[in-house]
Amino acid sequence: MSNFIKPWIVLEDTDVSPSHWFPLRKQKAKLPNELIIDDYYFSPLGNVVQVLPITPNNEIVLVRQYKHGLGEILIEVPGGMQQANKTLTQSAIAELEEECGIRANEQELVPLTTMAINPTKLHQVTYGYILFDAKFNSIPKPDATEQIELFIVPASEALKMVDNGKIWVTDSMNLILIAARKYPAVFL
Repeated sequence: MSNFIKPWIVLEDTDVSPSHWFPLRKQKAKLPNELIIDDYYFSPLGNVVQVLPITPNNEIVLVRQYKHGLGEILIEVPGGMQQANKTLTQSAIAELEEECGIRANEQELVPLTTMAINPTKLHQVTYGYILFDAKFNSIPKPDATEQIELFIVPASEALKMVDNGKIWVTDSMNLILIAARKYPAVFL
């Protein structure tokens, strides 16, 4: 921890959320140099969980779905928001089953990484896990707002998809790249 860098002091905090889909806060904050910012906006979106499922044949299960913020159909690692009244790992297990029909238990999840995508404007942390020996043993039950297409690729192909820009969602890219560094034999 730095003795030089100091956090801002929040003087006022107001919820100005337009809807439950996008929470928004306006803060008045005092900086360490005494400057006052009276209109600092950020979104406390909440935690995200993602699971990189690896099949017994070293294949990765990915999802393709429409993302309205970009108006694009994107390829991602399965996951979603931390669910109410559930731990991170409980939420990760639930998302994996809902999106992919892969049922697992919490002990099978291996923590892979933690990342913040845009900590200047978002209070959102993504918790990434890897699941080895993933099996389709349940029925997917996507949320009403989701249309999900599953597909399976060899782990080495998923890595190429990151390299060639077919997978370009930040947290999904990072999970695949970190998994390839930590478990290189899977990606051969």
